Amino acid sequence: MKNDPTLEFDQVDVFATSLFTGNPVAVVHGAVDFSTEDMERFARWTNLSETTFLLPPTDSEADYKVRIFTPEGELPFAGHPTLGTAWAWLHRGGVPAQQDYVIQECGIGNVKVKKIANGLAFAAPDLLKDGPVDEETLTTICRGLSIDRSEIRGHQWVDNGPGWAAVLLESSDRVLSLKPQFNLLSEINFGIIGAGSPNPAADFEVRAFVESLSIPEDPVTGSLAAGIAIWFAREGLAPEKYTLHQGTALQRSGLIEVCQEDETLWIGGTILEGVSGTLRI
Repeated sequence: MKNDPTLEFDQVDVFATSLFTGNPVAVVHGAVDFSTEDMERFARWTNLSETTFLLPPTDSEADYKVRIFTPEGELPFAGHPTLGTAWAWLHRGGVPAQQDYVIQECGIGNVKVKKIANGLAFAAPDLLKDGPVDEETLTTICRGLSIDRSEIRGHQWVDNGPGWAAVLLESSDRVLSLKPQFNLLSEINFGIIGAGSPNPAADFEVRAFVESLSIPEDPVTGSLAAGIAIWFAREGLAPEKYTLHQGTALQRSGLIEVCQEDETLWIGGTILEGVSGTLRI
């Protein structure tokens, strides 16, 4: 790392219903002098589910490039970091080349972000892996959650970068009753969803388990929501517009809005400023 004394730094709360109820992401601006090792070390230090580093774009159509790190390593894409980074870039004076969209360059290519009434939304990227989840993986999930295979009402790979599998249970009550044995779930990143929610504004309750990245349960997960949205749209499991709630088991309360416009599924929510300042390096 070169001896540039300070960089702009933000930590924002994504999908929040009020401050400190969503999923925080740390955003480092102008990280051109950070090596990959520097980014890994800083992400371990923040110990958030994700930390992002803003860089000049290498694609002429993009407004900026972002690299996304968990405490365990780099991700090609993640949802709440996409929205949090776009918010921080705009907040610090970024001006998109297109009037209606911010174009983010990341490990899976370019992702569109747009303003919505209460925040920002990203266009759900194509899945890298889809189709039914294999029985071996389902057996592992059932064992780790202490549920019977017959309780699973639907399942699908919904991987857009982090490796997601998704499982549909009967109800939000069943989703919230789960007590995972994380030592049995270290090889799988997966989400559980059920109809209904303790939050009256939501249609479904979601939980996300990411033990492989040292995040036993993620508070609010945009990439998982995007994958589930594609699955539900294909199979007609939800209307064109609905809301997911996540974080109850962690005493959080995140809301993720899903809206289909033509062929695009938009995944959005509220972003609130938590910390804004400078990073000394």
